[in-house]
Amino acid sequence: MTAPPASAGAPAAPGPLRVVLGVGAGIAAYKVCELLRLLTESGHRVRVIPTAASLHFVGAATWEALSGAPATEDVFADVHEVPHVRIGRDADLVVVAPATADLLAKAAHGRADDLLTSTLLTARCPVLFAPAMHTEMWEHPATVANVVTLRSRGALVMEPDEGRLTGADSGKGRLPEPVQIFDLARLVARRGRAGLEPDLAGRHVVVSAGGTREYLDPVRYLGNRSSGRQGYALASTAAARGAVVTVLAANVALPDPAGVDVVRVETTAELREQVLGAAVDADVVVMAAAPADFRPRTTSGVKIKRAPDGSAPDIALTQNPDILTELVVSRAGKRPVVVGFAAETGDGTASVEEHGRAKLARKGCDLLVVNDVSAGAVFGQPDTAALILDADGSRTSVPVGPKEDLADTVWDLVARRLGDC
Repeated sequence: MTAPPASAGAPAAPGPLRVVLGVGAGIAAYKVCELLRLLTESGHRVRVIPTAASLHFVGAATWEALSGAPATEDVFADVHEVPHVRIGRDADLVVVAPATADLLAKAAHGRADDLLTSTLLTARCPVLFAPAMHTEMWEHPATVANVVTLRSRGALVMEPDEGRLTGADSGKGRLPEPVQIFDLARLVARRGRAGLEPDLAGRHVVVSAGGTREYLDPVRYLGNRSSGRQGYALASTAAARGAVVTVLAANVALPDPAGVDVVRVETTAELREQVLGAAVDADVVVMAAAPADFRPRTTSGVKIKRAPDGSAPDIALTQNPDILTELVVSRAGKRPVVVGFAAETGDGTASVEEHGRAKLARKGCDLLVVNDVSAGAVFGQPDTAALILDADGSRTSVPVGPKEDLADTVWDLVARRLGDC
């Protein structure tokens, strides 16, 4: 298997885009004004197409004032320009927010009874849906089937947030925050402008991120310096490539990635339980988290006090389970594809790459991303460099750049493996 160049999955950031912003009839429509502001202030040309019912929540005058362009749901307005075909055909990106259950159903079944649904049928660019509805609607078998259908066709359907809904209700179905939708739209548009397909569409991807903690007492713990930045970059780029993403976040203090499910854990034992459980129906598991190798044999229920004589307590450690090895051993056949991470430093016995190759052979995973962390490099930084080792013996060197670029290169290699399965 020949490794792709490091830039294969990392197209250059696009210039100004022609964006269609479809607005569904949900109370969350008011939040889309902020999304429109983010898009226009980034220099993109935005045409807002509301549904007729959505104008009960936010009027056309607001959309026109914020976008500087007409905002109508009427297919008979400016009919000489054939807008129901032209707008979708000319767009670089279509974003639908809030995407109601009704809109998802119409899109899945090819309905075209207004300007927005007609535009969805004629669009040949990436389409991103940001759902918002009550939990019962999101979980209804009809909506579940419609989302599966849309994703199978290459559309990206974000996972809604959990939280306060209309009235006193709470649950899953809340519109993701405008900045989250904007961030994912940016990644989707970057790939769309480069002509790259959503090659992970319909795949279930599990990514662990951050660093686990092993408590000594209610105050102190053993931990490490992993910030979770690389894991979150992997999650965001996978979502932009169409994957259904579950993130297992170990003590990460970053904003949640857009369009993914986030499960929070603290200890290595909790991470192990979630990884092995999520891997059962996963196509890919990426172990980007840094689990603590050791934990205290015993944990004090009260804060350990300083000794009057100045002596330090003796803390006996025991080894934590090796989650990556256990994951590889427990999988069936070629699935899931397993990607490990190794933070290495060279020493008198071997180089960083040699340590990485030994770890790849020992762990048995498909790919191993090796970071040289000498002098504290990589941890918490926006940029990174890495060497990706493949079980087939090939290597891919990724030069210093944004962590999203490394993530896209990892997904290029994973997508190739999925295609070979």
